[in-house]
Amino acid sequence: MPTFITYASYSQSGAKGLVDKPADRTGVIKGLVEKAGGKFVAMYFTTGSNDVVLVTDVPDGTDAVALGMAVAATGSISKVETVRAFTPSEFKGIAEKAAKFSGAYTPPGR
Repeated sequence: MPTFITYASYSQSGAKGLVDKPADRTGVIKGLVEKAGGKFVAMYFTTGSNDVVLVTDVPDGTDAVALGMAVAATGSISKVETVRAFTPSEFKGIAEKAAKFSGAYTPPGR
């Protein structure tokens, strides 16, 4: 299964919910990922531009986006971004494919 990394930030109501009733959200998030047929890999709370970083393996990109959309629809997060992650071996294969296309594209104006 492909690996996805999701970055999320709590909305004001999401942060208020955590302050009003502090809880470890791991079980809730793990259950949601498993409901989508995926595997929960890791979740971290972070400082900076994102509050949460979630690592999951899910069947495909549509599942990863749908999970973020379902959570965003609750109003508990203010932003969510999901990106596909590649192992070094997978990325080497991508670079090998790119090498085959090298020179096949002509930039605009040339």
